[in-house]
This record gives sequence, C-alpha cells and structure tokens, in this order.
Amino acid sequence: MEADAVAQAVGRVVAAARAAGEAGDWEEYGALLKRAGVDGAGAVRVGLELIGSAEPLEREIGCDLLGEASGQNEAVRGATAAALVALAARETEGCVLRSLVRAIGGTGEAGAVPVLVALAGHPDAGVRQEVASSFPGVLAGRPDGAEVRALVTLTRDEDPEVRNWATFTLGFQAEADGPEIRAALWERTADDHADVREEAIRGLARRHDPRAVPLLGALLEDPAGAHVHTFAAARIMGAPELLPALLEYEPDAAGVAAAVRACDPVQRGQLDAGAWELLTALHRLCPERDASVHREVFGPDLTLGLLGAGGPSNYDVEALLARAGGAPLVAAELVVREEAARPLQPAGVCLPGDG
Repeated sequence: MEADAVAQAVGRVVAAARAAGEAGDWEEYGALLKRAGVDGAGAVRVGLELIGSAEPLEREIGCDLLGEASGQNEAVRGATAAALVALAARETEGCVLRSLVRAIGGTGEAGAVPVLVALAGHPDAGVRQEVASSFPGVLAGRPDGAEVRALVTLTRDEDPEVRNWATFTLGFQAEADGPEIRAALWERTADDHADVREEAIRGLARRHDPRAVPLLGALLEDPAGAHVHTFAAARIMGAPELLPALLEYEPDAAGVAAAVRACDPVQRGQLDAGAWELLTALHRLCPERDASVHREVFGPDLTLGLLGAGGPSNYDVEALLARAGGAPLVAAELVVREEAARPLQPAGVCLPGDG
C-alpha cells in the first residue's frame, strides 16, 4: 500500500472512531482498522505518529492500529512492542491504556510482560480486565513467572469481570501448574459470581485435579445446561462419575460425544488398547523409527509422536484410528505412508512390505 493510501485509510479509521464515539457503533471502525493494518510498515509509521498526539482518542487509535498491524505482520511486532513499552511509561489515560494493553499483549514479545504486570495494579478496573485477557500471548508456562503471579492476584480482584477474565486466562489458557495456581483456582470455586466459579472448576479439571469431579458434575446437572467448555473439561478429566450426567445431553451437541467417550470406561479402554496396538504395529513396520504415545498434560487428546530426520510429527490417535476404520494396523500403515510422502523424508521410514 502506498504511503498516501495508508494515510487515507488511517484518516477513515480516525473519522470512524470519532463517529463511533458519538453513536456507540464500533463495527465500521474495526473493519477499517483491519484494512489499514494490512500494510505493516506503513501502518506502524502512522501509528507511531498517532501515539505521539496530545489527543487521547488519537493515541487510543494509534495503539489499536499498532496492534492490528502487529497481528497481521509478524515482522513489525518487535518495533510495535518497543513503541508501546515507551508509551506505557508516560501514559495516564485509562482509555489509551486499555488499547495499549490489548495491542502489546498481541505482540507476543517478552517486553510486554513487565508492562502488563505493572498495569495489573492499575486503579481502573477496565485496564485490569484488559490486562487479565491480554496475558495469553505472552505466557511462558512457568508457574512462578511474573505474569502468572499477576494473574493469581487478579483472580482475587474486587471487580467480578476482572476475576472472571483472570480465572479464565489462568485456568483455561495458561499451560502452567503448581500449588499456588491450584490454590487460586480452588479459592474461586466458592466465588459468588457464577461465571468465575465455572471458570475455576474448569481450570482445575484441566489440571486433572480430582477435586473438580463433583463440581463438574454439579455444572453438568444444571437445568439450564452446561457450557461447551464444561464438556471439554469433562473430557479432560475422563471421570466415570460424570458419565450419567453427560448421557442426559443430546449426543450431537457440541463436545458431548467426545466427553462421553472419555468418561465411559469401556470406550476409553478401547481407545487405550487401540493406541497400544497402533504403537506396536508401528514398531514392527519401522523398528528404526522412534515413536511414542502420550496424553496431553492440559488437554484430552491421546497423541502419537514420531521423531525422525525430517523433524517431529504428531497424530491425534482417536482421529487416526477413526480414519483407519478402528483397525490399528491400518492406522500404522497410514502413518508410514504419510511420513514417507513428507518433503523431507525422515530417516528410517519404510513401507509395508519393504524388505
């Protein structure tokens, strides 16, 4: 996009923002912003100009533009994060800080973490809520990381929506576990805000904490029906105690069938046995190939992992067996053929019937 075209596109964004502020309709603003962000370098150049404005609305738009450009163009994320870090050190307007937090969290840059951690204690609940929802892109997975500690603190925030987002991010999006994380989630299972309580229960289930089972059962028995994330949590736990409640739901409802399969001891046993037969067949077909089966730490899937000269490969065991009509040997042959067809053929690949 030419420089003049970028400037014109951003001019339309600014006009839409001013109109949205009066009418309360931000749909056109979002669409124009997305279009303007396509040209990463050009959008960043204009965004940098806007965040230097004396007008809070223009600085807010500048943050939004930088965030959009960063989201669409990986090459500008470092520069975007650096500019937003510098702005955070001097910005005082809550509306600008909310946009800044969204933008810097989306960069995925390590430099975003200190900014988000510092703003987790901001007096504006709207800023704290944005912080709680913007951590996923910069979570490092360390249970003692500064971002995780900030999230734990935000789960105890006085504002229920801040607690809600913090508990969701910590419980269902962070791939970190530890005594302090579980203690924070357990504490929120007694929250007087229903959404917070549900997020805490699902977060514990994601960590295979047995205390979540009766609480999940109560959510499944709710006459109003369970959230799709509750079915996902039941699938992760795979607890037979949840099966009666799950069977009360329509089997074609999103997530129900998979949760039933995980919680039904017979079906779960069949899957585990099929996975073992698949692994055995693979070792027989390709004894040189490193293969293993593992269940995800923070998820429900049983995964077949392969290592070779062409790099690692992963297969969802349940989906693979379904493709093979439930026959582990056929599934193993499928894997061998697909691996042999990869552009960089891993060492040790052989085909069924090869000598």
